[in-house]
Amino acid sequence: MPETVPTLVEPEWLESHLHDPDLRVVDCTVHLTYDNETGEMNGESGRSEWNDSHIPGSVFVDLFEDLSETDDPEYSFQLPAPEDFAAEMESAGIGDDTRVVAYDDPRDDLSNEWAARFWWMLQAYGHEQVGVLNGGWKRWTRENRPVSDTSPPSREVTFTPDFRPERRADKDDVVDSVSEETETDACVVNALWQEDYAELRIPNSENVPSVGDQAIIDTETNTYLPTDEIRQRFTQAGATDDAKVITYCGGGIAASSAALAARAAGFEDVAVYDGSMEEWRADPDLPTASDD
Repeated sequence: MPETVPTLVEPEWLESHLHDPDLRVVDCTVHLTYDNETGEMNGESGRSEWNDSHIPGSVFVDLFEDLSETDDPEYSFQLPAPEDFAAEMESAGIGDDTRVVAYDDPRDDLSNEWAARFWWMLQAYGHEQVGVLNGGWKRWTRENRPVSDTSPPSREVTFTPDFRPERRADKDDVVDSVSEETETDACVVNALWQEDYAELRIPNSENVPSVGDQAIIDTETNTYLPTDEIRQRFTQAGATDDAKVITYCGGGIAASSAALAARAAGFEDVAVYDGSMEEWRADPDLPTASDD
């Protein structure tokens, strides 16, 4: 029986398993930019950097172009249809029995978040054998671990999507979770900067930032905080082992990182609100809150 992939993969573990025939390492880098005048969000693939240098045996997947819904999406990073996701996984050599380790190398301070997004997408489609390289490409190269500029051989595989609705929260789920009129123990967590949370948020949600001050990622090392400290942050926000944790942010990326951290810290029932604030703010009937 192959060794289970840890949720948070340390570089030592990955280097010792690089030649495992059932392992696929995946670079998920996206460089995200915002147009301050239009508010439009744009993404640039990290494929060119992967072409120059990458973890040996890794492949590149484009979360911005290929792994977000493109057929009249309701929001920017909408989870793609099962058949589209499966086709991309098979193209990347990821099949039903493939163990996966994801990593990224963003230019900003969003370390691990695109890898976490890919982790969540695989989880949402029933693929449990996936983890995220803790510290990503920056840590890998800082520790002088092996790199390559060679593409791995293709693989003939079959990926069977098995959608897990409990891993994805929709707008109605969040409405029910934050409404004072419904009886629910769900904990809704905003994963954005503290300043953004204070400025605009979903009512009755708490802040466990994955970026900025008090983040669950150490910006010096690009690694997640110790899991006992992460667990304390979520517990202080109201999370318990007996209730669902729903994470959200602006567009579902930082939320994926928070979901990964929560799972690594031992919370099992964790979902990402895929539409996040982009979808929430577009509905004039939904309330928002702020510290003003």
